[in-house]
Amino acid sequence: MSINETMATLAVTGDGWGPWRETGPWHDGGGPPAFWPIFPLLWFLVIAAIITAIVVFGSNRAAEGPRRAGEARLAERYAAGEIDENEYRARRDVLRQKPGRTKDA
Repeated sequence: MSINETMATLAVTGDGWGPWRETGPWHDGGGPPAFWPIFPLLWFLVIAAIITAIVVFGSNRAAEGPRRAGEARLAERYAAGEIDENEYRARRDVLRQKPGRTKDA
């Protein structure tokens, strides 16, 4: 039997072979379930939450880097005896202030 005869036989008999068969889950006229858009939206929200968390926590860590380096250098100078305790505390307080704020405010 040749391939043409096989295909003709399948077409005539209509055995429902393949994804176009009439006995599939959506061939009863109902279509896909109504809740199907929930899953793509759920994945979108999960991915957006992960990206947001990385951006928020990453920017905080990047902003603290120079301040921590300054405090470490200040602690080294205090430990070496280059500055006294009052100067150490005053400079540390200046380093710990939020950007854009002054001590008087």
